[in-house]
Amino acid sequence: MEYTAKDFKKGQPRWCPGCGDHFFLASLQKAMAEIGVAPHETAVISGIGCSSRLPHYMATYGMNTIHGRAAAIATGCKVVNPKLAVWQISGDGDGLAIGGNHFIHANRRNINLNMILLNNRIYGLTKGQYSPTSPRGFVSKSSPYGTVEDPFRPAELCFGARGHFFARAVASDAQGTVDILKAAYNHQGASVCEILQNCVIFNNGTHDAVYSKEGRAKNAIYLEHGKPMIFGENKEFGLVQEGFGLKVVKIGENGITEKDILVHDAHCEDNTLQLKLALMEGPDFPIALGVIRDVEAPTYDDAVQAQIEEVKAAKKYHNFAELLETNEIWEVK
Repeated sequence: MEYTAKDFKKGQPRWCPGCGDHFFLASLQKAMAEIGVAPHETAVISGIGCSSRLPHYMATYGMNTIHGRAAAIATGCKVVNPKLAVWQISGDGDGLAIGGNHFIHANRRNINLNMILLNNRIYGLTKGQYSPTSPRGFVSKSSPYGTVEDPFRPAELCFGARGHFFARAVASDAQGTVDILKAAYNHQGASVCEILQNCVIFNNGTHDAVYSKEGRAKNAIYLEHGKPMIFGENKEFGLVQEGFGLKVVKIGENGITEKDILVHDAHCEDNTLQLKLALMEGPDFPIALGVIRDVEAPTYDDAVQAQIEEVKAAKKYHNFAELLETNEIWEVK
């Protein structure tokens, strides 16, 4: 059966006009329609926060849970319903502060979840406190003189927890978002999609460098597996290796040709280069968008199901009646 985005829509979103959540919701519904899994075979699980209202606007199974516990509940949902497509929606505060422990262990276990991290670098629902991804020196209601902390970098956490899939998109880039969501679904295991978005009330402009199409042409690189890492408004720049790091070069200068440019390998098990790509920042480097890492590995939920079947096959009983017959039985006449 073919679906349209309308098949996944429900209710009227209650977010501020211009909020990145509106963009992402539309992209998620479009991606789900193109993936083709029925709404009744899909579950959307969230925690607490502005973005965590999203399950209310999906015509699927859904659960708006408690703060930081989306990954834990999504894990249980997937393990007991292995055929269900489970999408976890978290903000940077919900997912990486109180939910940080669940985030790293869901990646370590490689549970087959589609984990969405909507990163606006602020607590929006509770009115503008700094979050785990807010930059050092960030001024907010809870840091009036600027934060004195360094932020988490989601890719670094994901890779450090032995994550096998990491992708990034900008909320205002509909096609880019749809593309990585579809790739996340097709990946078997824990997939993390970082979505860069603005909070128009408390942190507007935090991702301005790449929020417009023109900005992405200048300041971002779209990575594609097997394709050379070329970027720029006229595709005039590329990435090469210099020592243990990366270097931006201009094609055509100093004898540089397209053959000198690094080719992206999202499937490489060694994540060294992938992490360097994920951590690139302006103004010296472009921000990496697209699928950065996509490596196959055994999944937790498949392993649990296989273990259950193995144990059942070795048992002398397979139901309650057979269990009773394993003990001494008396017949009363």
